[in-house]
Amino acid sequence: MSIHISAQKGEIAKVLLQPGDPLRAQYIAENFLEGAKLVSKTRGIFYYTGLYRGKEISVGASGMGFPSIGIYSFELFTEYEVETIIRIGTCGAYTTDLKLFDILNVENAASESTYAKYAWEIDGDILAHQGAIFNTINETSEKLSLNAKSINVHSSDIFYRKDPNIPAIATKYNCPAVEMEAFGLFANAKHLGKNAATILTVTDIIPTHEKISADEREKALKPMIELALEAAWKSI
Repeated sequence: MSIHISAQKGEIAKVLLQPGDPLRAQYIAENFLEGAKLVSKTRGIFYYTGLYRGKEISVGASGMGFPSIGIYSFELFTEYEVETIIRIGTCGAYTTDLKLFDILNVENAASESTYAKYAWEIDGDILAHQGAIFNTINETSEKLSLNAKSINVHSSDIFYRKDPNIPAIATKYNCPAVEMEAFGLFANAKHLGKNAATILTVTDIIPTHEKISADEREKALKPMIELALEAAWKSI
């Protein structure tokens, strides 16, 4: 059994939403799921399972960065037989072409990370979403009139860096935004033949230093959460 998740077999659904923050997982469970049950709290990383419009869905945190999401998504896929993980998170925009509150559906994640190479012998520095869930998110976005943008994203190991310029890999692959987990999730899903997507909300515009305030975040992230839940529901 998993050494990082203490849920019993059968307590985690086949489709799971994965925010980075454990408290965001708790917020989603308490405000969007019916009969949500806390099934794991090992290391303070919360996992819940409940019903969304009558279908069983789980939500649980990934922590930050490839090492963390690499561990949790792998154990979910292999130990709990999860079929689909939808990462939901925030990102910074490298360009003013994106605006605060924009919702992004990640088509490809480009990274300088060696995670995919050394974990699974997957070569290359760009990985696509895995399975049909990406298209389901796009279709659901249209029905909800949310206009989620399909883009490439830079998945970085680094949050703070000396050079303020846009990293070369982001320019090479036309990545207008940066986050820290999608590449690792896509690598695990590719290796294991699972479904994986990433939906992001733009919370920072890096060149102008605009950002969504802490007080605004709950309201700002609600459309992304609802999109993820509706897409998850449709995929079951």
